[in-house]
Amino acid sequence: MSDAEEAVIRVHREEWARVVAALARRFGDLDIAEEAAAEAFATAVERWPADGVPPSPGAWLTTTATRKAIDRIRRESKRDDKHKEARMGYDDDPPEPLGAIDDDRLRLIFTCCHPALAMESRLALTLRMVGGLTMPEIARAFLVAESAMGQRITRAKAKIKAAGIPYRVPSAEDLPARVSGVLAVLFLIFNEGYLATGPDTDPVRHELTAEAIRLTRLIRALLPDDGEVAGLLALMLLIEARHPARVSAGGELVALDEQDRGAWDAALIAEGHRLVRERLVAAAAGVAPGRYQILAAINAVHTSARDVRDTDWSQIVALYDQLVRLDASPVVALNRAIAVAELDGPEVALAAVDRLGDKLAGYHAYHATRADLLRRLGRSRPSRAAYDRAIELAGNTAETASLTRRRDQLAPDGGT
Repeated sequence: MSDAEEAVIRVHREEWARVVAALARRFGDLDIAEEAAAEAFATAVERWPADGVPPSPGAWLTTTATRKAIDRIRRESKRDDKHKEARMGYDDDPPEPLGAIDDDRLRLIFTCCHPALAMESRLALTLRMVGGLTMPEIARAFLVAESAMGQRITRAKAKIKAAGIPYRVPSAEDLPARVSGVLAVLFLIFNEGYLATGPDTDPVRHELTAEAIRLTRLIRALLPDDGEVAGLLALMLLIEARHPARVSAGGELVALDEQDRGAWDAALIAEGHRLVRERLVAAAAGVAPGRYQILAAINAVHTSARDVRDTDWSQIVALYDQLVRLDASPVVALNRAIAVAELDGPEVALAAVDRLGDKLAGYHAYHATRADLLRRLGRSRPSRAAYDRAIELAGNTAETASLTRRRDQLAPDGGT
């Protein structure tokens, strides 16, 4: 691969969102923005190897894409009402300076993550318009046909236009709620990579976790004072740091207490801890932490222990107590019970877990947790039944392999 080709790949990752966002502001149409940006990058692939990489690749791409968008509008305006509307909305003013373009990217992100869109549409549109992933890449990530994913994105764009969803950053009073929606989209993207679903996909999709982290870094750069953005970034980094130790050579998911901690990424852990410390300083000044900040702090405690036996479980339970006050969901209660098992023993934890049965009967992690607690109490028969149910519900091949091994290690005849 030539230096110019490598430059196009690098600049695509760095500049795609900026170029698309600038075009969306100027022309008021996501289709035009996406198509013109793609044409500009295609032109770069053709010309940069011969002409050399321009001194300011982003500016070159934005200028080229703007010209292509104008050409497209002129060419299609007589035949296509959509482009007529775009032409009427065309902003003939020159591009604004870099700071305003950063605002353009925020506008684009909030548009893609608008609550009027279904969550699956928000995920797909964010990965395409902000992340710059191709349609085949997004389709593979969510295990759907490329044509179906294309239709999903097309429908999302059409809804934005039909519903008049504004291309803007929300007002000050709406911003906290809307930011939380953006972060939820990014965390779902990360989680799909962290524990990928489907029998025919890799158990861990590093390209998705990396993309979620990259997009969260972008949000962090645009909203540096938002504590939950910092918390989500820290959480992702501390989870991603464990990636090298999460799957065994045999393709089995390795539980946190069994992982080789020497294989964890020390640089990611250090960055995650720094972000957590920053939020602790803010909390000491009276700024209450949000959900992602507390989850990041929990993971900071886990990754601070050089050995699982050194884990400060009392601190983890205290953090979960804070989290329960913000999010009293049964999943949070389940995770708290797992920590309680280490502090007060499996019998106390099992009583707490059993109280969640009605709400989590279809959740594989509930049955996996019960199976482990019953195993620790020497109750092999009900433990085996719980493992069977967890295996039936689990959608990740590496996790299924781990659960199967643990079930098969149970004594043949155990207590009831």
